[in-house]
Amino acid sequence: MIRGKVRRSQLVAPFGPGAMQVLADGTSVITAGLDHWFVPGERLDQEEFRIHEWRLESHLGVDALYTPPDYRDSFKASPGQYNTKLQVPVLRFPAWSFCPRCRALTPQPLHIADRPRCANPDCSGQKASWAPFLAQVPFVALCERGHLQDFPWVEWVHRSANPKCRSPFKLKLRTSGGGTLASQRVVCETCHKDRGLEGITSVERSNREHEQETTYLTAHLEEGTEFSCRGAMPWLGLEAGKGTCGEPLRGSLRGASNVYYALVKSSIFIPEASSVGVDPSVLEALEEQTIARARANVRDVLEDGDKTTASRLRRAAKKNAFRLENFTDTQIESALAVLEGPAEASDRLTTESVDDPALFRHQEYMSIRDTIDSAELVVREPEGARAKDVGELISRVRLVEKLRETRVLWGFNRIFAESSRQDTAARTALLRRQTPGAGESWLPAYTVLGEGIYLELSPEALTKWEAGSLVQKRLAPMAQQFQSVAHERHLAQREVTPRLVLLHTLAHLLINQLTFECGYSSASLRERLYDSPGTDGMNGLLIYTAAGDSEGTLGGLVRMGQPERFEEVLRNAITNARWCSSDPVCMDSHGQGPDSCNLAACHSCALLPETACEEFNRFLDRGLVAGTLDDPELGFFSSL
Repeated sequence: MIRGKVRRSQLVAPFGPGAMQVLADGTSVITAGLDHWFVPGERLDQEEFRIHEWRLESHLGVDALYTPPDYRDSFKASPGQYNTKLQVPVLRFPAWSFCPRCRALTPQPLHIADRPRCANPDCSGQKASWAPFLAQVPFVALCERGHLQDFPWVEWVHRSANPKCRSPFKLKLRTSGGGTLASQRVVCETCHKDRGLEGITSVERSNREHEQETTYLTAHLEEGTEFSCRGAMPWLGLEAGKGTCGEPLRGSLRGASNVYYALVKSSIFIPEASSVGVDPSVLEALEEQTIARARANVRDVLEDGDKTTASRLRRAAKKNAFRLENFTDTQIESALAVLEGPAEASDRLTTESVDDPALFRHQEYMSIRDTIDSAELVVREPEGARAKDVGELISRVRLVEKLRETRVLWGFNRIFAESSRQDTAARTALLRRQTPGAGESWLPAYTVLGEGIYLELSPEALTKWEAGSLVQKRLAPMAQQFQSVAHERHLAQREVTPRLVLLHTLAHLLINQLTFECGYSSASLRERLYDSPGTDGMNGLLIYTAAGDSEGTLGGLVRMGQPERFEEVLRNAITNARWCSSDPVCMDSHGQGPDSCNLAACHSCALLPETACEEFNRFLDRGLVAGTLDDPELGFFSSL
């Protein structure tokens, strides 16, 4: 049997439904859709994997969030234990394979359980077990809408969407030993046609339809006819969609980075407004797995209009009722009203805001900029006063001693990491074959615990600085470059503002400095930007660390948020930003980095690992933070 191991968090990103990975034995597989992650059975208790995150559930329009299941051997389980032998299924893809000895190309079923061997008698000899294992082809074909299929070997070699060569086809994949696609050739031994693979990954312009973009594979598989995508979704067991997709089809290496881009939405948990006044320890106890399962059992037998009471919950919890013995019935029922009652209208986000991160983050912004003490979020004000010059530029600092971040996979892209299309529902639909019924929609997610430092710029100083003509002039080339790139690479249009670039660059500079001050690696820290225009708009940033273990982190980052330490970190970061080892080339740059959407920012000064950055390392400029060589006073922090 084809089996493999992967961390549960990796089944959210980067190996979610529709993503390919290579197992330890070299088999390339694709993760199956969500329909088969939790197969209903006698010993299944899906509620054990439930993650309670009310904002994300409302924001993404789903009924629940679940962590991917972990595998548990039944012989090690105690009697009556649930959720044993749960697995996330995968399918063998690409389906086409070739023999490394005779080079014969043959298709295999997606659901094949064993590694296939070559069936050619010349390879197997006297025993079938002597035949070599087949190797999967290194090429696939995909389109922008998220579809994926085997490379059309038969059609490509015959230069026809409907080949007239007599069947069965005898194809071979030959190589001349070179390192380019031109050295790879597919040969049909039935009709003696052959064709190289040069150009299958390239894009070109089509003059036939208003200069629209097409691909070499679509335009030249058969001259005079476009060979477009058929809508295949092998991770759902569909070799073709219900209707022809019609998008240009592009060849790709199966291990290329553009084959799968997970679309992950993250949220810092904030308590609902209705939970104010409720003991956080009671809420935490009720959300513990065994008690949450008991709550679900009570809800299953309640009649319409009835509510879960403390006495009913204690009886349903049975041997786990001891977890509630320190709380009164009144405390428990007040907490149940928060967890199971209808959410207040002011707390809920409409699905219209799914494409506007500013609307979604405003609730976090309003909570994290103040002090709060709850089971999942603890924010405190640092003790002591800030220096005058720092206080004029930074109006607020908060110590986030505890936070819980939830990351949810809600879809994926292919070819481009970002998409300008407003097709959120279509991207989510790629995750499953059947549309879920009422109350059954869910998405895979996982949670991590951590800590952080939140800081907010002075609104008055920021507004005055943004209005400067030199600031706008400095930013103009970056904004123009992004607009050009967005049009060319199908990115969503957005406004690149001085506030965004300032907050983003400051976050990167602080993270780089904190790696020296408190020992975290830059890959262990993350940024979270709170940015919206206007005097009353958001102008904050959160630097935090989130670990996958149950204990989270140990306070080293929060310690650096105390005034005397934070001011030293800030001053050192600004000082280091004034000069880069690549200057003056870096500072005088008119466009560098990803998509050439950075000014004074390179690997020597301001770039971070991709996991730490929200903006793909774009929109960075040290000049707007600390000033330039020609104008040292241009930066917001030039006075420090």
